[in-house]
Amino acid sequence: MEKINNDNAKSQMRKGMLEYCILLIIKDKPAYAPDIIRALKEAKLIVVEGTIYPLLMRLKNLKMLSYQWVEVESAQGPPRKYYQLTEIGHQFLAELETAWEEINQAINTLKSTY
Repeated sequence: MEKINNDNAKSQMRKGMLEYCILLIIKDKPAYAPDIIRALKEAKLIVVEGTIYPLLMRLKNLKMLSYQWVEVESAQGPPRKYYQLTEIGHQFLAELETAWEEINQAINTLKSTY
């Protein structure tokens, strides 16, 4: 019997949730992109930097995120770009949280029924 490779399915599920997860990470305080990546990796949402930066830029272009440059305490490093949610981003996150609850409830219903 041939072994089924579910890596693609898991990857697609992660991609669909990545935007939501990024907004959750920065909902309460600004975050530096490498810190966002680290939080996603710690949550076992394996990500590549090349995936996150275009997504951050897209969210910024949609006016869901803004950023500010912050000088590093030691003068050795360049300023860091910290992302934060805008009012539009907070509204969108609330919509995603509602959608997540609905999807989660539907899946739990299916799991317990079938």
